[in-house]
Amino acid sequence: MLDIKIHDFQISILKELLFKPNARFRDLKKFDVTNDHFTFHVNHLVKEGLVIKEDGRYSLSDEGKEFANRMDTDSLKLERQAKLAVALHAVRIKNGKREILIHQRLKEPFYGWYGSHSGKIRWGETPLDCAVREFREETGLHGDFTLKGIVHYHHFHVDGRLLEDKYFWVYKIENVKGELKEVVPEGKNIWMGEREFKKLKNTFATYAEIVDVIDSKRIVCIDRKRMVQEY
Repeated sequence: MLDIKIHDFQISILKELLFKPNARFRDLKKFDVTNDHFTFHVNHLVKEGLVIKEDGRYSLSDEGKEFANRMDTDSLKLERQAKLAVALHAVRIKNGKREILIHQRLKEPFYGWYGSHSGKIRWGETPLDCAVREFREETGLHGDFTLKGIVHYHHFHVDGRLLEDKYFWVYKIENVKGELKEVVPEGKNIWMGEREFKKLKNTFATYAEIVDVIDSKRIVCIDRKRMVQEY
């Protein structure tokens, strides 16, 4: 529902209803169009479930309130907001050396890049619930999850364009059990040590940056900027 496309007239109606609950038809008609034209737009919002009509008065539905809450009431456009996601760093000790489970991304954007497993936090989902779900779906594994911090990434193209704006709840996963899915639709999963990781090109974070977070004794909050030549 929140991803529907609506006309500028309809956004103006939603703006009025933010400040005028239980508005009458004439209270909402703030621009010079015919009544039939305006009625079409009002009825479209009612049909989409964003507006409720009762006893000749109009109010925002719960979905309409959430939708309108995302609008910039000055520009009458939907605000772009940072994405919320989890980043998952599974670790193990093999032959006395630490390995981290790395994911090679085989879909756009950032096709071929290496980094941690990640996934968007769904509506109504807690970061931990998302972390457990994504790890199981993408690797077939489970383990003990510890929140290590929140990392905010800005990915800029070298020409100055902002490509991605994401907040990651970062989890360290230990005592990993299960049978690893080495290949999934999104990419490949590879256990690797420090030496192997440092040979990689196109990584979302350096080995030192990963270790600084997952080995921290406290929960960290970090802002990071990256300049990239391709997306």
